[in-house]
Amino acid sequence: MNVSVRLFVGYFLMLGLAAWFVLNIFMHEAEPGIRQATEETLVDTAHVLAELAAPELIAGQIADGGFARALAAARERSPQASIWGVQKDRIDFRVYITDRQGRVIFDSEALALGADYSQWRDVARVLKGEYGARSTREQAGDASSSVMYVAAPILRDGQLIGVLSLAKPLSSVLPYIGHAEQRVKRAGYILLAASALIGVAFSAWLSWSINRLRNYARDVSEGRKADPPTSGGRQFSELARALALMRERLEGKQYVERYVQNLAHEMKSPLSAIVGAAEILEGSPADGDRRRFAASVSEQARRLQGIIERMLMLARVEQLQAPEEAVQVDLGELLRRCVDERSLALQARQVNCRLAIDKPLGVRGDPFLLQQALLNLLDNAIAFSPTGGCIEIALRHHEQHAEVAIRDHGSGAPDYALAQVFDRFYSLPCTASGKKSSGLGLALVREVARLHAGEADFANHPEGGALARLLLPIAGAG
Repeated sequence: MNVSVRLFVGYFLMLGLAAWFVLNIFMHEAEPGIRQATEETLVDTAHVLAELAAPELIAGQIADGGFARALAAARERSPQASIWGVQKDRIDFRVYITDRQGRVIFDSEALALGADYSQWRDVARVLKGEYGARSTREQAGDASSSVMYVAAPILRDGQLIGVLSLAKPLSSVLPYIGHAEQRVKRAGYILLAASALIGVAFSAWLSWSINRLRNYARDVSEGRKADPPTSGGRQFSELARALALMRERLEGKQYVERYVQNLAHEMKSPLSAIVGAAEILEGSPADGDRRRFAASVSEQARRLQGIIERMLMLARVEQLQAPEEAVQVDLGELLRRCVDERSLALQARQVNCRLAIDKPLGVRGDPFLLQQALLNLLDNAIAFSPTGGCIEIALRHHEQHAEVAIRDHGSGAPDYALAQVFDRFYSLPCTASGKKSSGLGLALVREVARLHAGEADFANHPEGGALARLLLPIAGAG
């Protein structure tokens, strides 16, 4: 069974289960929902009838007055109403009125005159000043014989003088319940059929897209020239481009080309500065200019030296699959040594460095490379810290990793740069000098982290500044 068929079967099973679940819930909720809507209508009607009956109850004419005649005439009507496909030909209701003691003094069907209804829930609750309603089966064991009763108080000057109850048999609303269930079932079947057609179309499209990718991969593996398919959706297009990129990297062309181009670009600026300064120095400038241009030559030479050294180190680290000299390294001690080495740079910028170590944490790795990675993170924090600022370094246990977090209190990195800070030669102007660095420091940090089965990340801190983290597996963890 291919992947498209599997996806279609899984999709249809999930959809079918969801449809069954929804339909099943609706079928169980249809009757209660209609009963609730009916009860709400009965409440309104009962209160209206109670107001109409009040004058005749006060006058003692409730049994033979206009209210009784109007109810009798209404029961003789034939509405001839078609309601959502259900024909209604007669009036289905019963009204009875009790006095303050709960004794029936009026019954539209003359079934319970003189009976004591004070214990029935609809009457009893209204006599207590509460909302009264009940549902009673006329025939035990037959749910369809249930009758809903809703009561309303009859008042005179705010005082209770009687209770009017309005009854509606459930059998009169059962046709609407059945009709609603049939409509829902019909809609459910249509939904399942439409979903099946959509699933078939989706599976066919997926098979077509996968087959194009498969054919492209075969062409590449057999050395034939082929263009990656770019249709079939964004994910398939991205996958095709990823395959093309993988092909280029396996051939080694793009990697070498970009490496050389970036290196040439980064070396071009300091070399131009050195050549320009040398030309000026050849012309015997004044002593002040000579010292300034000589200092520029020295500065640019050191920059070139730094780029070359970092490039060589980065290239060496990228080729390694594991640390060459893996030993037990105390990260707390290594951090203290790094801070000591950068003490002059910290003093020059008047930056305070706070080191917080929860407990000694050891990792297994190359101490030189780990030190270089930590120094690069610290150098980056110093470069982007404001004069007189503070750098916070924390070493703590994070799940199965030792986490080194270095936070500066500078302006942070622009959002557009966050995804590129670990790329080779990508750099931002430093806070101290306004100049860009070699752009190789964080790239080396990421490669050292990868070499030690860890990871590195960089983000803006919610309270300001930037936060760089290096996570390394704790020795013996896992």
